[in-house]
Amino acid sequence: MSVSPRRTAVVIGAGPGLGMSVAHRVGREGYTVALVSRSDVRHAGYVKSLAEAGIEAEAHVADVRDRDLISATLDAVTERHGGVDLLYYGPGALDPDAHPTPITRIDSDDVRTAMSWVYPAVDVVAKVLPGMIERGEGALLFAGGLSAVVPMPPLGNLALSSAALRNYALTLHAGLADQGVYAGTLTIGGLIERGDIHRFVKSNPERFGDAGVSSLDPDEIADAAWRLYADRDRPEVVFSAFG
Repeated sequence: MSVSPRRTAVVIGAGPGLGMSVAHRVGREGYTVALVSRSDVRHAGYVKSLAEAGIEAEAHVADVRDRDLISATLDAVTERHGGVDLLYYGPGALDPDAHPTPITRIDSDDVRTAMSWVYPAVDVVAKVLPGMIERGEGALLFAGGLSAVVPMPPLGNLALSSAALRNYALTLHAGLADQGVYAGTLTIGGLIERGDIHRFVKSNPERFGDAGVSSLDPDEIADAAWRLYADRDRPEVVFSAFG
């Protein structure tokens, strides 16, 4: 087994927006970064970008909803680096089944579909948390939607899954308070610049209007994520582009 002397961060949901901003932010703190996303199409560019910033990085292909594959991926990272010291969970998708159904039209199947993005968060935490507790340090960071705390009827089923993920993160924070491991969540309302969803919305102004009105800087959000862990004075930070 080859063990890196550096701390290791896993970024689940590595995309051009917030995922890569988080990777760069934790990389500047000395972490080796393992990127995880469903496709390797952009991995070479991601790793190159991090390397040019002096950050050691690698990339893995895994869909978080494939329980066996994401488990094997985390096993590979642990075997290579000796453990996971920081886990960021922020997958997102443009898939049709990831689109919201308004609250007045949802049924239980819609909710189960939305929750399919929450269950993997529990699985990946179960995979890495024992090692963090054993070492007495570590970080679990989550990214969720503002609909978890502000009623947004058009987001319907996604609002329910956002609320579930937020509650999971906050309850983890309380449960880990005396064990040296930090858990916190980013509650985000607005389009994240450079991200795939932001790009999609900007390319369809006739459908979505001016995307710039509700956009957020991923570097600012990533910095807030790091400050949550470094300061450990609160479990959540809220970003809203809606005033």
